[in-house]
Amino acid sequence: MVNQSVIEAVEKKTLDESSVDPDPLKQFREWYGDAVRAGIFQPEVMHLSTSTPLGTPTGRFVLYKDPEKYGLAVEGFLFFTNFMSAKSRDIEKSPLVALTFYWKELLRQVRIVGIAEKSPEEVSDKYFESRPDPAKLGAWASAQSEVIESRAVLEERAAQYRERFEGGPIPRPAHWGGFTVRPAEMEFWQHREDRLHDRIRYNAQEDGGWTIQRLSP
Repeated sequence: MVNQSVIEAVEKKTLDESSVDPDPLKQFREWYGDAVRAGIFQPEVMHLSTSTPLGTPTGRFVLYKDPEKYGLAVEGFLFFTNFMSAKSRDIEKSPLVALTFYWKELLRQVRIVGIAEKSPEEVSDKYFESRPDPAKLGAWASAQSEVIESRAVLEERAAQYRERFEGGPIPRPAHWGGFTVRPAEMEFWQHREDRLHDRIRYNAQEDGGWTIQRLSP
């Protein structure tokens, strides 16, 4: 259920280059926390854009996972997927990707451009262990992005793996795991009723710091 008091409090906040956190990842965590406290449905949903080897842009939604929860430093944006999927094949060829969060109720958007790299296996193991068994079986059964004859084929594969692992733990398949997107650029967008929206952009510097600039809406 949406928490109206949190939304009203967010509406009173300003987005200004002189008051945002010097670290965009900390600024993101503040905004993400607002989205969680506001009770927004699936605030972790983010749009991932990749490009094919031919340069064709392609996108889909994935789920952001808190890196700290899985033993990583807060240095980027963690998600999990099948390494045989179209998105993973794109990343293998061209790891430069874009992410977008949009929280409609808060009238906020965050855009990220960065490099995707595979997460350590222990991180993937830890998250996989937390998944319910049907989701674990799905990771084994689905040759993601490949053409199949029917849903019955997919269900039969799941049944075969259910029988294979019956009575014991379901291990993580080697073709399934995490990616971390390390940002090179981040932009925070806040809606304004007069359409003079606030846009604050961070760009990574070689010394590890960030430049902060205001963009015209």
